[in-house]
Amino acid sequence: MFAVLKTGGKQYKVQAGDVLRVEKLNAAAGDTVQFNDVLMVGSTLGAPLVVGACVQATVIEQIKADKVITYVKRRRKHSSQRTRGHRQQLTLLRVTEVLDAGADKTGVKAAVGARTKVEEAPAPAPAKAKKPAKDAADA
Repeated sequence: MFAVLKTGGKQYKVQAGDVLRVEKLNAAAGDTVQFNDVLMVGSTLGAPLVVGACVQATVIEQIKADKVITYVKRRRKHSSQRTRGHRQQLTLLRVTEVLDAGADKTGVKAAVGARTKVEEAPAPAPAKAKKPAKDAADA
């Protein structure tokens, strides 16, 4: 069975055993992650997502893509030029399982992008000391 999942602003058609290079995820090598944004599973088409479906994958390693070189040459008579390189950070994954139902019961952590802020529950603020109540006798 195959699935179409969405991560990092891209869509991937996957099935069990596939190896993917996706935008960097917040996970270490050997971790198991779960993609909950599944657009299609087999012949079931989501609107926009398939409810309860997920794709589980194991992180193989964090890698970098090939270097992309950009060259900028400005107008004539300025003799200014610039060369810049960039290597995109990626995560190498092996898809282990495609589930069409029961995504919330698996207990596997969701795949989160490396630059996505993970919101933690804020620690409760310490309680302020209350002023002692005035007695009616003092007044």
